[in-house]
Amino acid sequence: MKTELILVGRTADKHFQAGIDDYAGRIAHYMPFGMTIIPELRNTKSLTEEQQKQAEGELILKQLSPQDTVVLLDERGKELRSVELAQWLQRKQLSARRLVFVIGGPYGFSDAVYARANEQLSLSRLTFSHQMVRLVFTEQLYRACTIIKGEPYHHE
Repeated sequence: MKTELILVGRTADKHFQAGIDDYAGRIAHYMPFGMTIIPELRNTKSLTEEQQKQAEGELILKQLSPQDTVVLLDERGKELRSVELAQWLQRKQLSARRLVFVIGGPYGFSDAVYARANEQLSLSRLTFSHQMVRLVFTEQLYRACTIIKGEPYHHE
């Protein structure tokens, strides 16, 4: 199973990017993993929040194929403990060809992206910056991989 993370906009903070790159490299030891960055929209001051979500949504949908299993990282998604995420990921490895996680823009996702998604997961009930979510998610995905392999990274 190939795993992809789609991001809207680049990670501006070099410290966050260094951490994301580190975890992405670690994840790649367990499964094929890639990241696709959708460029930030230009002239967003002339767009409403809804128009911005629509435009970003169109760009996200262009990255997806019909057979993809699409999981939105969304505040309204299901919350899992790290061990539960590992179990969930293990089940997906048996059923999905390409598992695509999506972190949207500052206003969330368009209705079309919600309609296309197979599932939604939440990393926390707390609100994080989009920069921080990327780091937290890649760390949790790496943690799930180590739990699946029975490696000593995670402590219960």
